[in-house]
Amino acid sequence: MDILVITGSPHKKGTSSLLADNFIAGATEAGHHISRFDTIFHVTQPCLGCNYCQKNNNRCIQQDDMEIIWDNVIAADMIVFVTPLYYFGMSAQLKKVIDRFYAINDILRSKLKKVILLATCAEKESWAMDALVAHFKAICHYFSWEEVGKVLAFGVSERKDIEESEYPAMAYALGRSI
Repeated sequence: MDILVITGSPHKKGTSSLLADNFIAGATEAGHHISRFDTIFHVTQPCLGCNYCQKNNNRCIQQDDMEIIWDNVIAADMIVFVTPLYYFGMSAQLKKVIDRFYAINDILRSKLKKVILLATCAEKESWAMDALVAHFKAICHYFSWEEVGKVLAFGVSERKDIEESEYPAMAYALGRSI
């Protein structure tokens, strides 16, 4: 299976990066092909809503690092969204990339994909990720993609917090199980 992991953390060694690393280790061990796109290390602009893409064969008017992953987004059998929770939603870095899916909207809506959410937050209360999960489910519904799992890590504001938790093992097990 071709899996695209898109991370939205601004921290190279952050809590959500650890989840991504462990998921990738499990999925790789299970024999899957993994591509990773760490949004923070790429230049991506927000969607302009100009509709250029709709009139020009799904080509975006912007020339940025989205060019690196367009083919992977289309070809992937599975997309894994990885984000820290910022004010009850996904990071701006990840949201910006997802918004740019608009350029290939018709292609993505015609391809069945499996989707996973890996998210971390400092909050300990379970309601804290409700809006993020609802947004994720709305994206899955819109594209008719199948949600096949998620790891929601609560109470992990620093790397040491998540390292001492069960969440990395959960991400690994999820990757290994697909």
